[in-house]
Order: sequence, then C-alpha cells, then structure tokens
Amino acid sequence: MPQSFESATALTPVDGGFAVDLDPGWDVGGGILNGGYLLAVVARAAVEASPHAHPVALSASYLRAATPGPATLAVTPGPAGRTLQHAVVVLSDATGPAVSVQVTTATLHDVPADHQVPPPAATPVEDCFSIAENAHLAPAGMPVPGMSQRVETRLDPLTAGWALGEFTDEPVIRAWVRFTDGRDPDPLGLVAFTDVLPPTSWATGRLGWAPTVQLQTLVRAVPAPGWCLVEARGGEASDGWVDEDYRVWDSTGRLVAQSRQLARLPRS
Repeated sequence: MPQSFESATALTPVDGGFAVDLDPGWDVGGGILNGGYLLAVVARAAVEASPHAHPVALSASYLRAATPGPATLAVTPGPAGRTLQHAVVVLSDATGPAVSVQVTTATLHDVPADHQVPPPAATPVEDCFSIAENAHLAPAGMPVPGMSQRVETRLDPLTAGWALGEFTDEPVIRAWVRFTDGRDPDPLGLVAFTDVLPPTSWATGRLGWAPTVQLQTLVRAVPAPGWCLVEARGGEASDGWVDEDYRVWDSTGRLVAQSRQLARLPRS
C-alpha cells in the first residue's frame, strides 16, 4: 500500500534540524521526486521549529533533483514576532543540498475573506477524468507519475485533451485533487497541491520532465474538507524556460493557496 502523506512527510528531530525518509512513490516519472512533495516536507520542518501553526509563504530554489531515501533538513530560525516567524530550511540527501527554502510561518484563522477570487467554471468532479484509472490511455513516451497513487487527480475534460494525444495552443491544466489516503486537505497538504499537476507545456504537446528551478507558494486559508480544485496556467515559454501560475480552491470555492514557478521546458 502507498505511504500516507503523514508518514511520507514524517520527521525525526536531529541536531540542527530533522531527518526524513523521502518516499520514492512521490515521483513525477522516472524516479524524480515531485517538487510540491519536497516543499511540503520542508514546510513541516519549518512549522515544527516555529511557535506558529502554519506555513504561509515559501520561496524555494531547487538546486538539483533530490534522491528518494534518507535526507536531512537543516533549519536556521530567523526573526520572529507575535504573528509570524521567518526561517531558512535546506533539504539535503546523501549527495548534498538539494532544496533551499525561505519559509514564513504564521497562524491562519477561520475568518471570511475581504475580497475573493472566484473559481473557474470547472466540470463537476464526478464527470472528470481520473489519471490513475486511465493511465493505459497515455500517449507513448508520456511518463505516468507514481504520485498519481498518492493524490487522486481528476482532470477537467475541458483542459485534458493532451491526456488523449489531443493538444492545444493554450497551456492550461485544471483538475480536482485529494489525497488517496483519505486525509482532508490542510495547509501542509496545500503546499503539495501547488505543484501537483503535470507541466502545462504538456497541454501544447511538449511532453517530458519540466524541472522546477524556483517555486514560490502562498497558503491563504485553512481549507474545508473535500476535493480541491487546482488550475495551472503557463505564461511565457521561450529560450527553454516557462513560468506557471497555480491557484487552489477548496470545496467551498474559496481560494486557499497559490504559487508561481519558473521551470525548464521539456526537451522533447
């Protein structure tokens, strides 16, 4: 059985930080660990070392692909106040540093938003397309991510033509997501959800690994139980680079997380 999200991000205190056993099942294909999963591990370390309950802002530099298995997280606390704390967390495997993250922790409260960004008009989840259940339909050469067994991902048919080999000029992918272990979303889970979808370049027919170089994530609210709607939109794609914007809404339609990343375009 796949590891639960809780066990896949579980930490053991050590001098200067924490130890973790990175779950190989959180791969995006070819044994490469998902950047959102790695960022969630870092976020847990920052929260464990903070007087505040939630990660609210993370700015990550991915130095290289981390290796599944034993790793350490060095936590360097920064300025702290009544409402927030800053820290720097470096995740290292046996080869050395792999991810360096500036993290701000705070405590989110259950209060209404002053202004809300409404969700897009998405297809109802029951009419969407399961990645795991339809992996056999993937075009030749398209890697099937192991993390599809960790996060149930139901693609909106309006943006899922690429999954059947039907490509478009618009780099947009939208899906409903939830943990397969039954865990309801929480701020740590939202961190993982801000990098949970395939690269938006896949929608246009550029398949393959699109390694994240820099990822900035904001957690805006504690999510309600149930499915989350995630939309990723690609921006400028040129000279081997692409930027992507994510927005995540909870089951009530409230915006609960967002991210922006810079990635390398797939070579195919």
